[in-house]
Amino acid sequence: TAWPAQGVPSNPEGWLVTTARRRMIDAARRRRSAEAATGALTMIDEELKAAEGETSIPDRRLALMFACAHPAIDESIRAPLMLQTILGLDAAAIASAFLVSPAAMGQRLARAKGKIRLAGVPFRIPEREDLPERLGAVLEAIYAAFSHGWAEAFSDDPRGRNLAEEAIWLGRVVVALAADEPEAKGLMALMLYAHSRRAARRDAAGRYVPLSEQETALWDRPAIEEAERLLSAASASHAPGRFQLEAAVQSVHAARRVSGTTDWDAIVQLYDALFAMTGSPVVAVNRAAAVAHARGPKAGLALLEEVGARGGLDGFEPYWVAKADLCAKLGDIGAARRAYDLAIGLQTDPAARAFLVERQAALR
Repeated sequence: TAWPAQGVPSNPEGWLVTTARRRMIDAARRRRSAEAATGALTMIDEELKAAEGETSIPDRRLALMFACAHPAIDESIRAPLMLQTILGLDAAAIASAFLVSPAAMGQRLARAKGKIRLAGVPFRIPEREDLPERLGAVLEAIYAAFSHGWAEAFSDDPRGRNLAEEAIWLGRVVVALAADEPEAKGLMALMLYAHSRRAARRDAAGRYVPLSEQETALWDRPAIEEAERLLSAASASHAPGRFQLEAAVQSVHAARRVSGTTDWDAIVQLYDALFAMTGSPVVAVNRAAAVAHARGPKAGLALLEEVGARGGLDGFEPYWVAKADLCAKLGDIGAARRAYDLAIGLQTDPAARAFLVERQAALR
């Protein structure tokens, strides 16, 4: 599958051994995830059987996810618990979504399930009026699943592509269930904006194409139009939230298909609001990159180094990509090379890694 698109590697036997080893490791992780989740799923399912036929939630997975958002479960672990027990992600993938180490996430999940058993938390499918208070964790889990599937969509494991599509399906069900919740519409819009660019993420030879260089004619127009309708409907509620703001950023990017340019000042304003709302280091990295486009690389790098000084981003590949790009633009080639080294080491997508290698090789 890979060689016709990417060429035969210089060491074919070594490539095959490495690929086989990675496939075996992935299979072992999935088996461990399944074994770890069995007890929790059994416990939840037994509690839910009594409510069979009484729920207004048409998707069984979504019903289980709302059950995992029980108020007795610590808020910070609800979404990771859903990702492991309901959607089948392993601790490493979940840890990546929440910027913690796999070991730390594994310990948190184990402790949470131990507390659930000890406390005898009653898992019941909530009534419709109880859904809003549990919605936030469910939306967070759906988006984390979509993001993982989006990142893995071009891997040799079809689960990546399927997981992104499953997340979109779950998002549609949530929008239908919670028609008055603007954040549900915001999340659905955000996923559709991203999904609309799927065909443009690789060129005819399978090479990675960054957003700024994508051919807008390849973007899925109906998906963008649906996202615009959802975002407009969410905005009419005058209750802005994280997913609406993130979708608004993507809407500005989508406008390039009409205007031919990207309004970076608008994106900076949206990221300012998003950072004020969430304080997220991921948002801070994206904000710094947007500021670099709008006000120059020196201003962007200053913000990037500010967020980097707070720590916690050593394993976050987009941080190092942004740093490499800005250092290169400012003429600090040594720092750019070092940042590219780290980004290349963290990148798991072969096409994206090859793109970074080319960028690094082009430094002068």
